[in-house]
Amino acid sequence: MNQPATRRTLLATGAATLAVCCVGCGDKGDGSSATASTSPGGESASASGTSDSGTSDSGTSDSGDGGQALGSVSEIPEGGGKIFAAQKVVVTQPTKGEYKAFSAVCTHQGCSLNRVANGTVDCPCHGSRFRISDGSVAEGPATQPLAAKEIMVHGNTVHLA
Repeated sequence: MNQPATRRTLLATGAATLAVCCVGCGDKGDGSSATASTSPGGESASASGTSDSGTSDSGTSDSGDGGQALGSVSEIPEGGGKIFAAQKVVVTQPTKGEYKAFSAVCTHQGCSLNRVANGTVDCPCHGSRFRISDGSVAEGPATQPLAAKEIMVHGNTVHLA
């Protein structure tokens, strides 16, 4: 005999499904900014401590070039940055050889950031501006910083981690 599903069963099933989805899609959420820099010897490192040689600081090996290639380091000017709209990521170079990445989605109302100029990443919707050095709010109405993204520099190419 089949009994109709109760509201309690439907809600519990929906909550469990949502929890599984959130765990699989979530980020660290620690607000730390991801940084990749190049060493004087030309070897590159990521914020996670992995170098171009594929060996992390702990001596373990990673799986090669990392994630999706975004572009060349030559596309990212010192004291500026570049927005990779398709990936919704902005990569900045606050000081020579130091690369950082942040979400290119404004924390105010979710508009896509459209410009990097004068040390900030700018939102066209309501004028929020974020510092290229750490993604913090330089000018509102946004009140929350941009979410940090992990990147790696391999040779002359910037990759999402």
